[in-house]
Amino acid sequence: MFNRLRNWRVQRIVARRPIAEPLWRDALQRCAPTRRLGASDQATLRVLATLFLERKSLEPTQGLQLDDADRVLLATHACVPILKLGLDWYDGWHSVIVYPDAFIPRRPKVDAAGVVHQSDSLLAGEAWGRGPVILSWADVLNTGRKPGHNVVIHEMAHKLDMLNGDANGFPPLHRRMDRRVWTRVFSSAWDRLKDEQRNGLDLPMDPYALESPAEFFAVASEQFFEAPANLRQHLPDVYRQLEQFYRQHPF
Repeated sequence: MFNRLRNWRVQRIVARRPIAEPLWRDALQRCAPTRRLGASDQATLRVLATLFLERKSLEPTQGLQLDDADRVLLATHACVPILKLGLDWYDGWHSVIVYPDAFIPRRPKVDAAGVVHQSDSLLAGEAWGRGPVILSWADVLNTGRKPGHNVVIHEMAHKLDMLNGDANGFPPLHRRMDRRVWTRVFSSAWDRLKDEQRNGLDLPMDPYALESPAEFFAVASEQFFEAPANLRQHLPDVYRQLEQFYRQHPF
């Protein structure tokens, strides 16, 4: 009964607030991962994007204006990681705050000595535990221009990572996934890339991945959807773990 009621509510939302065909075609054209999907998966993604726009508040700031095409595009990017997981994986938070460009978070940071500093780092995106996702619209629009980069997928990966606590590169795994294998695969890849970085070698992904295990998972997730062939070639074990986690086969 519960599932029937939920399906009825979903159908009602989709019927009441459908994404217009021109807007959907525009989003598919501008969101590279969607172009690898079959018609059935694209239809599912369209439903998820519709529900995302219904449930999440998109809040532009500093005079930024987002039109319907912009909102559909952002929702489409956001729902790529949960295509096979469902929107429930994004429960527990409500807002997407969008700045016109890179932003500096206005909050104090405490260093190891206990000294309080104001952050002065420019960010393209940020995800808070049970708070909002924050994005730079300029970086959203630049998605795909640099291979393997997608700031929306990056921040959504952090949200998935936080479902079982702090972001640490260890999201809640599915029942048949082995936690020991996940740990071994990601630790081994981390150590290898650290060695390559120390030796001055070019890395197969953004070096920002080596900032922390959480960033490694988020950057690898970007690669998985935006440049899957590259990830499978250089880090095949990581690719296979993400394939199991996201339940998708982008390559």
